[in-house]
Amino acid sequence: MPQYEVNVILNPNLDGAQAAFEKDIIKATLERHGAAIKNVDDWGNRRLAYPIQKDPEGNVVFYTVEMAGNDNAALQRELRLRDHVRRVTIIRDRPEWRNSQKKKK
Repeated sequence: MPQYEVNVILNPNLDGAQAAFEKDIIKATLERHGAAIKNVDDWGNRRLAYPIQKDPEGNVVFYTVEMAGNDNAALQRELRLRDHVRRVTIIRDRPEWRNSQKKKK
């Protein structure tokens, strides 16, 4: 099954309980769409390269998941409907690209 990286930027003004609740809902949504979560990398509040909704910061969370690739648009659409989710990006992991970068070094 292909591996994907799901990048989510949440509202940085959430308190700890609200942020944990949003992350639980995101995990449940991923699992409902058939994704097996392999790793969660929570970067917390970070300054963004450009403001989103006039806010220069965002709570950044990376999920590494394995899932079938035919349901990505529906998953992305469902995550974007959440009020505190500001940005969602789903990227397919290509191990052959990583290996080509190592050969160049």
